[in-house]
Amino acid sequence: MKIILRTFLLSSILLTTSCATIISGSRQNVEITSEPTSAKVYINEIEIGNTPVQKNLKRNQEYQLVLKLDGYENYETKLEKKFNAWYIGNIAFGGLIGIIIDPITGAMHKLKPEEIDGNSKSGTTYKTEGGNLFIKISLDIDPNSEKIGQLEKSE
Repeated sequence: MKIILRTFLLSSILLTTSCATIISGSRQNVEITSEPTSAKVYINEIEIGNTPVQKNLKRNQEYQLVLKLDGYENYETKLEKKFNAWYIGNIAFGGLIGIIIDPITGAMHKLKPEEIDGNSKSGTTYKTEGGNLFIKISLDIDPNSEKIGQLEKSE
C-alpha cells in the first residue's frame, strides 16, 4: 500500500509541475476565415488551403500569414508568439520541471496576430477560446483591378 501511495504522490507531483504544457499543449489550433471567403492562405510561403481553414501550429515559432484573392489586395500579417500566463503556474506551484519543460515544448507561448500599438492590425479581428485562435480578415478591394461585369439576380 505504501508503494502505491508513494507512486501516486510522485506521479501527481511530476504531472502537475509543467502547467503550460499540461493546460495549453505545445501546439495551438488556428482557424482563419476571410470576407469574402475562398482566399488562398499561405503560411511561411506554403499554401495550406482556402478560407475558411484550420491549422494546428507549434507555439514556439512565429509565422508569416498571407491571404490572396483575385481582385483583392494581398493581406499580410505575422502570427507572433506571446507569453502564456499558464507558465507562471510553475513558479506558484514550485514546478522546477515545468520551468524547464514548458520552454522546450513551446507551451510557454501562445500565438496572436501582429499588433500595432496594442491594437490588432487593420482588417484583422481575432478571439481566443479554449486555447484556440480564431482569426477573421476583411480583404480590401484592389484599386488596380479591372471590373469586367456585375452579377445580377435572376427573376
